[in-house]
Amino acid sequence: MAKLYFYYSAMNAGKSTVLLQASYNYNERGMRTMKFIPAIDTRAGVGVIRSRIGLSADASVLCEGDDVRHEVGQAHAESPLSCVLVDEAQFLTPVQVRQCAAVADELDIPVLCYGLRTDFRGNLFPGSGALLGWADDLIELKTICHCGRKATMNLRVDNLGRAVHEGAQIEIGGNDRYVSVCRRHFREAMGLAPTDPTTSATTEA
Repeated sequence: MAKLYFYYSAMNAGKSTVLLQASYNYNERGMRTMKFIPAIDTRAGVGVIRSRIGLSADASVLCEGDDVRHEVGQAHAESPLSCVLVDEAQFLTPVQVRQCAAVADELDIPVLCYGLRTDFRGNLFPGSGALLGWADDLIELKTICHCGRKATMNLRVDNLGRAVHEGAQIEIGGNDRYVSVCRRHFREAMGLAPTDPTTSATTEA
């Protein structure tokens, strides 16, 4: 039975690189894959998945109202698919996440989704929240904070490198707008760390 996978991390953990490598591995064995990227992410161009290390590939553009199950079903009928891969999966709608589950359950095609877990305020994206609930397997891809700890949070910064506290949940950007940090440094940057020195050591330990 095929599964729905959610590979999640903070930014700059190499999610797109891992996705492209997975697709390459299937293709190398003569197996066909179908790649999706949400229409909202055009940093590399429309319908292009690109990693920070320079790898790239064309992908099907996924708009908010598109039916993933229907699109995969049509493509699979034309030529059998061995795997479906979704980049920037935090931008999926909860309905589309359930459609991805249907691809795995009804078409027996594994679906590998790669995305962020939380936004710049530490809140779940709707797509990520749905994937955490619906995916068969949850796999964390790791990156590090400037302090050497594991980075789990995405800090949005302005052009002076200062933490941004307010704004729309979705703002497309790269290293110029986001920094991956550990929870401790996220809390400090967002003004959430305790100011009483008598409680800091205990709270932050």
